[in-house]
Amino acid sequence: MERVGSSRTRRVDVRVISATNAGLEDEVSGGRFRQDLLFRLNTIEIHLPPLRERREDIPLLAAHFLKAHAARYRKPLAGFENAALQALLDNPWKGNVRELNHVVERAVLMSAGNQIRAADLVLRAARETPARLEDMSLEEVESFLIKKALQRYSGNVSHAANALGLSRSALYRRLQRYGL
Repeated sequence: MERVGSSRTRRVDVRVISATNAGLEDEVSGGRFRQDLLFRLNTIEIHLPPLRERREDIPLLAAHFLKAHAARYRKPLAGFENAALQALLDNPWKGNVRELNHVVERAVLMSAGNQIRAADLVLRAARETPARLEDMSLEEVESFLIKKALQRYSGNVSHAANALGLSRSALYRRLQRYGL
């Protein structure tokens, strides 16, 4: 290897680690990726399933991100409340590990207590189609409406309580009852 502007050759020892979600064989066949480059790079191939297919990794990754972001922002956070951890496990994570990292970072910034709550997570939206209201119990409907109101008002309990026709204390009791 020669540095730009130099005529002196230097010996280097490098390893290239790359990642893609594209099927490289298909890309080569379609003429969108050079076959010779694939042969040079593809010494060892590791298939890593998306986060939604390895849910057992979510608590460990979330704890790692929490520790890193809590230190970065100097916030003394002890962990996740059970409802928050369940919300993380229930999310489909279409953005994969990067999305989880950003959600945890946002929760660290939004949290007011010593643990991350479900309301701190501000998950983008319910990703799966909710059940029909007619098929839900009264508690499920109430929990669903509370979640929607909190999402609509970005976790602002006062605004959500007002929209639901509840006092703040009544909404807090329901949040505790449903583990939200």
